Order: sequence, then structure tokens, then C-alpha cells
Amino acid sequence: MGNILVICRKELKGYFASPIAYGLMVFFALIAGYFFYAATAIFVARGMESQMMGRSMPMDLNEWIVRPVLMNVSVIGLFLIPMITMRLFAEEKRSGTIELLTTSPVTDLEIILGKWLAAVLMYGAILGVSAINLVWLFAYGKPDWKPMVIAYLGLLLQGGCLLAIGTFISTCTKNQIVAGVASFAISLLLWVLDWVTAFETSATGKVIAYLSVLQHFESFSKGVLDSKDVIFYVSVIFFGLFLTARSMESLRWRS
Repeated sequence: MGNILVICRKELKGYFASPIAYGLMVFFALIAGYFFYAATAIFVARGMESQMMGRSMPMDLNEWIVRPVLMNVSVIGLFLIPMITMRLFAEEKRSGTIELLTTSPVTDLEIILGKWLAAVLMYGAILGVSAINLVWLFAYGKPDWKPMVIAYLGLLLQGGCLLAIGTFISTCTKNQIVAGVASFAISLLLWVLDWVTAFETSATGKVIAYLSVLQHFESFSKGVLDSKDVIFYVSVIFFGLFLTARSMESLRWRS
């Protein structure tokens, strides 16, 4: 466990020692801030229209603001996750330090978990920026905080499985750009797999749709913690890290 934390700490320092972390946070803050502003403006406009028409329907802050904002935040992750994972192993291979890493007295599992955990913490820190916007809702309204927590758990699990896949892809090349583009392509494919249900209703279509990471975030966005969605994300994380371990074995054998 100690080696995992050492590697994790080293990777986090690498993120914050360069403009990567700060650039991603600024980019995310701007986009997430715009989504929050747009959702809040729509909520206020609908509330005023309702009052002008003599209706006093209660409007749910979670349904009108929190859920749309976090659904859009999950989309931003498609662009951020490749930027986080593309350097994990590709940079080590480009600079030649991968040989030192693979011949050091550290197991492949410790290396993989350390780097993946650092990527998850980096993604979690970026997601935390959007939480600052939602905190303002408590100053002017009474949103339910429990669905928010569940939704953020879903975002973290969804990000974790895509980060695991991105980590594997990073072991396959020494070019960070190639790793980033490939990670984005795979993440996008896993995102849109449920579109197949629009034209395919057979058992095969349902199986393909089940592999979509977006479909399993729906329950989380509604504040529902469903074990089947948790199991799916954990399974994809395990599969991605398993592939990374096999790739690392190949690298160690060639070193």
C-alpha cells in the first residue's frame, strides 16, 4: 500500500507541477459555470412565467438545476479524461523512464493502482469545482443534498472506468497525442452505445446498449443508487486495469 501511495503522490505532483491540472480546472470551471448559469436562468424564467400565469406550482431544484448540470458535467468528462490519462505511461515510455520503473522493486499492480488512483483523484478534484456552483443553491433554496452525493458518486465511478481504459491505452504507445485521441474515441464509443436501441430492439441490441457508460449514469443522476450500475462500473474498472496489467507484463518482459 505504501508504494501505491508513493506513486500516486508522484503522479499528482506531476499534474500540478505543470499547467495540465490548472488548465483542466479552468476549462472545466468555465464550462460547468456556464451550464449552471443557463440551468438557473431557465429555472428562474419558468418560475416567473408560472407566477405571471397565476400558477404556484412548486419547482424542484434538483430536477431543474442539479440533474441537468451534472448530466452536462459528465459530458465534459469525455474531453478531460483523455487529457488526464494520456501521459500516465506514454510519457514514461517517451522519456525512457519506463525501463527504470519496470525494473524497480515495485510490482506491476502497485504501479498501475498508483497511477490510476492519481488520475481518479485528479478527476475528483476537477469535479469538485462544479460542486462550488451547486453550494450556492443552499443559500437561496432547499435542494436535497442526498441525490447530489449519489450523482457525484456516479460521476466518479463513471470517470474511474474510463480512466482505467485510458490508463491501458497509455501503455500501448509512447505518443501522448495518440494515447489521448484513442482514449477519447473509446470513451465516446462507450458513451453512445445505447443509441443502438433507437434502431435495434433485439437481444443483441440490448446487450450492446447495456455496455454504454451513459445508460448506467441515469439512475445516479436521479439520486438512485442501483447495485447493478455500481457493479457495471466496478467491472469495467477491473477489466481496464486487468488489460493494463497484461500490457505492463509485456513491457517488463521487453525491458
